Amino acid sequence: MLTVHTSPLEQPGTGDAGGMNVYIVETARRLAARGTEVEIFTRATSSGAEPVTELAPGVLVRHVTAGPFEGLSKDDLPGQLCAFTAGVMRVEARREPGWYDLVHSHYWLSGQVGWLAADRWCTPLVHTMHTMAKVKNAMLADGDRPEPAVRVIGEEQVVDAADGLVANTDDEARQLVELYGARPERVSVVPPGVDLDVFTPGGPDGRAAARRRLGVPQDADLLLFVGRIQPLKAPDVLVRAAAHLVRERAAGGVARPLQVAIVGGPSGSGLDRPEELQRLVADLGLGGVVTFHPPAPRALLAHWYRAADVVTVPSYNESFGLVAVEAQACGSPVVAAAVGGLPTAVSDGVSGLLVDGHDPLDWARVLGGLLADRPRRDAMAAAAVLHASRFSWEATVDRTLEAYAEAVDRHRNLLRAPLGAGSGPLLVPAGPALAGLGSGLAVAP
Repeated sequence: MLTVHTSPLEQPGTGDAGGMNVYIVETARRLAARGTEVEIFTRATSSGAEPVTELAPGVLVRHVTAGPFEGLSKDDLPGQLCAFTAGVMRVEARREPGWYDLVHSHYWLSGQVGWLAADRWCTPLVHTMHTMAKVKNAMLADGDRPEPAVRVIGEEQVVDAADGLVANTDDEARQLVELYGARPERVSVVPPGVDLDVFTPGGPDGRAAARRRLGVPQDADLLLFVGRIQPLKAPDVLVRAAAHLVRERAAGGVARPLQVAIVGGPSGSGLDRPEELQRLVADLGLGGVVTFHPPAPRALLAHWYRAADVVTVPSYNESFGLVAVEAQACGSPVVAAAVGGLPTAVSDGVSGLLVDGHDPLDWARVLGGLLADRPRRDAMAAAAVLHASRFSWEATVDRTLEAYAEAVDRHRNLLRAPLGAGSGPLLVPAGPALAGLGSGLAVAP
């Protein structure tokens, strides 16, 4: 597997680490448990990083030196792809020919490296976009900067080169075909999963216990945002909605205190103005309402989900919405923007509510109505657990292995196809991937 711009060892929720990191870790671990060895290549961002780290039995993370360890943003990385690719090639050169059976690249930067590596090694290339420039640019937050043309062109090239494309939802599959010209037969829909052993309601006392653990008052109405703080994720929409709610509740004589917890750190274009959300909170007079918390490891994150009355996902775009599914698995209803993969992640009117647009007044109305209706929230909480149970990482890996097998067959058939009129089939010595999946598949991320 290839993940150039962010390491699977990083804590999701800040910098460039997010749902993609979780996706890579969870799928790699489970692929290895099924007999598929996985090596994950990522760019080294610290001189102290070990060249090779075992993430789990059968899963290695290889740190490739490509450019300075610090000071490079994601936007700077296209200039380091040559160096990164050279590092990947050196590792493979020390192996017997045919060591890697398949390359799975994540995000367009990795796709550029994977395109060359797969071509050089004569192996299938499977690519997962995670986010798409054309979709993001069509749904920009106010003041957010658009994705550059170099990314758009790079994505188009990778889509054209890949033997298989993994989409999180039917909507993403449609976008790949309509916006990028992907061949439909090469697109596999593989919804991400959720760790149903970690993200649980926590028993009959789960909510109260979580609030004791976190210091949240038992009588407060708690709205939760989890994720990277950047315009795309729109935490400001929640903050502005909370300001409306505070005024409405004061006017209506609602005695229950309102609290808003934001768990995460600055990322992406949010790094341009890392204190902007805190300034907005101060300007709106919400210092006693909104609290900020650093990115949380999974066990602590589960407590936050359980403690919340409602988890909010106001993003301008989400390819899937892993936070929404994790929250529902913990028994929390979700209010999310009706964009991207969120209509798949949230069952509207059953496990949560979808909001059209990002007008804070609309969000205040929906959130206020749900906070005021405890029986409805309780019904949604029960339905949320059932809805989230549909998304397991084991099911994700089942379908991923199917996508790999389809890409292997497609690649093998391409190699056997005639070169042109009057030419015979191109015969290439077949390695394990071309001979079939056999007992396992070694995957170079």
